[in-house]
Amino acid sequence: MAYAEKVYRVRNGVQTKQFTWRARYKRPDGTRGTEPGFPTKKLAEEYGEQQEAAIRAGRWVDPALAQTPFGTWAREWMAAKSPRGRTVTTRWARLDAHILPRWENTPIRQITWFDAEQWANGLGCDDITATHCLTLMSQMLTGAVDKEMILVNPLYGRRRSRTAEVKAANGDREQAELWAPPEVVLQLARRAGPLDGMHILATAFTGVRWGESLALRPSSLSTRVEQGYTCPTLVVVEEVAEYAKRGPAGEKLGMVLDLEPVKTRESKRRIDLPPFLAELLAGYAAACTREFLFTPRGGGHWRRGNFGRQVMRPCADGRLAVTKTRGRAERAAVEPIMPGVTMRALRHTHDTYQDQIGVKPALAFEQAGHRRPGIKAVYQHPTPDMRRDRLDGLQEIYEGAMEALGWSQVWEKS
Repeated sequence: MAYAEKVYRVRNGVQTKQFTWRARYKRPDGTRGTEPGFPTKKLAEEYGEQQEAAIRAGRWVDPALAQTPFGTWAREWMAAKSPRGRTVTTRWARLDAHILPRWENTPIRQITWFDAEQWANGLGCDDITATHCLTLMSQMLTGAVDKEMILVNPLYGRRRSRTAEVKAANGDREQAELWAPPEVVLQLARRAGPLDGMHILATAFTGVRWGESLALRPSSLSTRVEQGYTCPTLVVVEEVAEYAKRGPAGEKLGMVLDLEPVKTRESKRRIDLPPFLAELLAGYAAACTREFLFTPRGGGHWRRGNFGRQVMRPCADGRLAVTKTRGRAERAAVEPIMPGVTMRALRHTHDTYQDQIGVKPALAFEQAGHRRPGIKAVYQHPTPDMRRDRLDGLQEIYEGAMEALGWSQVWEKS
C-alpha cells in the first residue's frame, strides 16, 4: 500500500526542521518506488496510490524511464533500427543539424506538441525538412511508448500548422521547380555527348530516379509481352545509394556508394520505352563494355554532385571563354541552354510530358514509380491501349522537337 514519509532538508550538513513529503509505492517487481518533492502528505499519498492503481490496470510507466533525455533515447532507437543505408544517413543528418541541438537533454516526458510545433516553425531549413524532423521525432516517441517509457506520444497524428509567411514561401518554392522542353533535352544530350547525353535523354523520357539510373545494366533492357501487346522496357529493381555510413552511436564511417533494392513496391517497375529511345538504348547497351550503363569514364558510380558539376552545369549553364595561359589551354565560350536544370528536373520533365499527352493515371503512376492513393488504385489498371497511346505521345514529342531543331539524329557522327 502506498504511503508518505518526511524528507528533511539539510543545510551545511545539518538537518533542519523544514521538510517535504516523499511518496512510496510498490512497483511491479515488488521493490519500492519513490517520488520526492511533495509539499503535503496527502499529495504524496495520492501520487503513490495513482501509481499502484496504474500498475494494477497494466498501464503503469516507470517515472524514471520517462525522465530519459531525448538524445539518449534517440541514439538507442537509431541503433535498434536497420533500414536502408541512405535512410539512416538522412535520419542522422536531421538529428545532428536540427533535432538534437534543441532536444538533446529534454526528458521525453516533457516534450509537448505545442513546443515541438513552435520549434519546427522556427527552423531555418526548408519547410519539408522541418516537417520530416517532426515525423522522425514522432517515430522515436512511438518507440518510447512501445517500450513503456511514456504513456502516449504527444506528436502522433498531429498536423503541423504554418504561418502565412511559410505558406507563401512554400508556394514560391513549388513554382521554382523546373521542367525542360523537349528541344532543351535534346540540346543538353547533344552537348553532353553520346555517353552522358544518353543518361540525360533516358532520364527525361523515362522518369527514372537518379539512383535507379546508376543501377541500370545492359540486361535491364527487356520486352513486355502483355495480352498480345509487345514493347521494349527498362527494368528497375535496384538503385545506387549515396550516403555517409554511420556507426551505432552515429559516428561517421565515411561515404558509401552501394547498390540497394528500390525503396518501395511501386518503385520496382518496368518502364515502357518509346521507339526512338528503345533504338538508341539498344545500340548504347550493345556497345557498353561496363557492368552498368551510366558510369564515369574511370568506372564505378557517379556521385550526384560530381555529375552535376562535370556534366549538367557546363551543359545547361554554359561557360565563359578562357584565354590561353601557361598551364591552361584556350577554351571557347559556351552559351547557356537552360540554367539551373538538374537531373531531378528531368524526372519532373517526364511526368510533365505524361500529363501533356494525357496518359491515364493508372499508367502514369505506374511508370513514374509512384504509389497511387485512393480506391482507384485498386480498381483501375493499365491496358495495352493506354501503353500504346503513351508511347505514341512520347514519340511524337521527340519527333516534333527534332523537326523544330532541324536535326536528323541526336548525336552527329564524328
